[in-house]
Amino acid sequence: MPCLNEAETLEVCIRKARGFLERSGINGEVLISDNGSTDGSQALAESLGARVTHAPRRGYGAALINGIETARGRYIIMGDADDSYDFENLQPFIDRLRQGADLVMGNRFAGGIAPGAMPPLHKYLGNPVLSGIGQLFFRPNVGDFHCGLRGFNRDRIAALGLQTTGMEFASEMVVKATLARPNYRIEEVPTTLKKDGRSRPPHLRSWHDGWRHLRFLLIFAPRWLFVYPGLVAFLLGALAVGILAFGGIEIGGVGFDVTTMVYASALCVIGYQSLMFFWLTKLFATAEQFLPASDRYRSVVAKWSAERGLLVGLALFVLGIVIGIVQVVRWSGVDFGPLDTTEVVRVAIPSALGIMLGFQTILMSFFSGVLTTPRRTIPQNAVIEA
Repeated sequence: MPCLNEAETLEVCIRKARGFLERSGINGEVLISDNGSTDGSQALAESLGARVTHAPRRGYGAALINGIETARGRYIIMGDADDSYDFENLQPFIDRLRQGADLVMGNRFAGGIAPGAMPPLHKYLGNPVLSGIGQLFFRPNVGDFHCGLRGFNRDRIAALGLQTTGMEFASEMVVKATLARPNYRIEEVPTTLKKDGRSRPPHLRSWHDGWRHLRFLLIFAPRWLFVYPGLVAFLLGALAVGILAFGGIEIGGVGFDVTTMVYASALCVIGYQSLMFFWLTKLFATAEQFLPASDRYRSVVAKWSAERGLLVGLALFVLGIVIGIVQVVRWSGVDFGPLDTTEVVRVAIPSALGIMLGFQTILMSFFSGVLTTPRRTIPQNAVIEA
């Protein structure tokens, strides 16, 4: 149980958990991962027979990481120490773990949420929306993405290298276990939620922590964050510029010409930047082991090189320059006199687009070269003199 000033409810939680262990005949312990309590929670827990370990960093995730690292059991059941979760009925979690599940999630919506146990904002908006997004992005096949009562195989979850120290930890566990499939087995069991027994407000901050969860889900789903919107924007923009480069068109009585080309080229650049951000994000995140690397990704990286990217970027850049030169030559044909503005812009936009995309590709290629350069780890206490 992560704990930060939970003296009001800690005793009943420990007694329920110990009671379950005794009734079930399970050789286990109650571990309190303290996050800097100042209300005497540590002494209270020890007096009740629980083992207390002190998390060196503040944060919900930091407390749980500390608990996982110091736990002695093969299986771990984690749950908040606010007396909202049912520590007396954990057998379904144990059964699924013994049957080979790596992570067993509780589902409060399937088991029952008591009146007042969950704010309406969380019950009808926050949890359903975030769980739906998580299901869309990662397909974990769980209905309650953020249930804090869950069980897992200690060694298997530790092998995922969980890193986040805040509320995002709950999402990181599910996401990384899902991305590690088919090697990881995730299951779900119903559980209940009742109103917590604290007189103070919860540590959770609805909008702040909700945004952090959403941001985390987006970061771990770079295709949804970068690729899909970027690809749509790039293709639509490029298609519009390509069509209008040969002349204006009319659709349904509405004319589209060079003004549309300007905005379409901007859309094309935005989409292209989004795709490049995906590539750089993926390179960095996999190098730092923040995101897993699929076999297909490894195959692409093996074929890709900064030099190839530079050649592509240079080709686009030169193409844009050549189009510009052709336009200057045409201008010289009228002794650099006045030209039709519409036709000038119609040619200038593809030229500028090629120059911009080429230059961006060149910069991206140099940066990707930095990210993929083999390097050794330098000790933190090393001193490097200029």
